[in-house]
Amino acid sequence: MSGQSLLVPGRLSPTRQVPASIPRPEYVGRPGPAPYTGPEVQDEETVQKMRVASRIAAQAMEAAAAAIAPGVTTDELDRIAHAYMVDHQAYPSDLGYRGFPKSICTSLNEVICHGIPDSTVLRDGDIVNLDVTAYIHGVHGDCNATYLVGDVDEESRLLVERTRESLTRAIKAVRPGRQINVIGRVIESYAKRFGYGVVRDFTGHGINTSFHSGLIIPHYDDPRATTVMRPGMTFTIEPMLTLGTFEYDMWDDGWTVVTKDRRRTAQFEHTLVVTADGAEVLTLP
Repeated sequence: MSGQSLLVPGRLSPTRQVPASIPRPEYVGRPGPAPYTGPEVQDEETVQKMRVASRIAAQAMEAAAAAIAPGVTTDELDRIAHAYMVDHQAYPSDLGYRGFPKSICTSLNEVICHGIPDSTVLRDGDIVNLDVTAYIHGVHGDCNATYLVGDVDEESRLLVERTRESLTRAIKAVRPGRQINVIGRVIESYAKRFGYGVVRDFTGHGINTSFHSGLIIPHYDDPRATTVMRPGMTFTIEPMLTLGTFEYDMWDDGWTVVTKDRRRTAQFEHTLVVTADGAEVLTLP
């Protein structure tokens, strides 16, 4: 196991600006989003718009990831992704969502999700997750991936590799007519082979004109997840696997979620649409 010291909050930089010409999601400047009342199955026009948003998100994540190295701050990664989205006329969906202060999430080591970019400096041996969502033409596209920083220990490297593989397996399990819980069943059964924890309280979600539509995609075998997949449904799958417990604590910032035992965790995410015979991944660069 890595001998890295535990994270502490860094300093926040000023809020990044988005040109007034770029349309905002309805929740910006409000305490929270309006409840989504539309369908989970989207028409082809909406899916095509989501292909654009998802591709911008994936390319912004790729641009930020190219800068990952020891000595780089998480705020710098946020700056790069923010600039990419704005340059492509997209609004960073995270910025102002329920008061979130930055344009992406950066989650290091023991941070499960929702880490806030700040003055924290990446260290040799860290792992860091970048979670990027773009909003354009009235729809969102959401993706994340975990990256290695310099020379990473074998236990952490395998966790990252296997978490990516769990997402790949889950996507292959998507079929019209199957219940949503098949996704979590595939992820959990694979994770158990290595003794990994599977985070339960943070899930995949429906996404379309709404950042989070209300549809829940558990990453464990939840018998309550009986919604049947249908062609045109759009949602994320984003397994979070841990070296130890899936239980967590939250920092005082109200966002940063860390493993209760402070062991490392990794996550990968794609936005996808259910097709007639499987799934199309939308968040490909």
